[in-house]
Amino acid sequence: MQARVIPVFALLLSCACAIAQTPAPLQQFVIERDIKGAGAMTPEQLRDAARKSNGVLRALGPDIQWVHSYVAGDKIYCVYNAPSEALIKSHAERSGFPANKITPVAAVIDPTTAR
Repeated sequence: MQARVIPVFALLLSCACAIAQTPAPLQQFVIERDIKGAGAMTPEQLRDAARKSNGVLRALGPDIQWVHSYVAGDKIYCVYNAPSEALIKSHAERSGFPANKITPVAAVIDPTTAR
């Protein structure tokens, strides 16, 4: 009887550990960054900003992903996947880029949505 209890307990423990290590599902967010003169940034400045952001993303790990950004006027709108707004705020603090507004994406539509 004892021999069966130990393997079952080990199996339950391994399952519990696997569940505890399962990452949280990623939510998509739009981040509005107020950056004066963003639309006039040179390709080199944009490259440097992307490199800085990528370095912080690498340090934070795979739970946060930068999808792409739109540079328009004095703003940069970034699309990120992350399990929480807190992780996006952490990226903003570490990178030095403002995150003036963080909004979870409720839905994505495009012209094919009309079909």
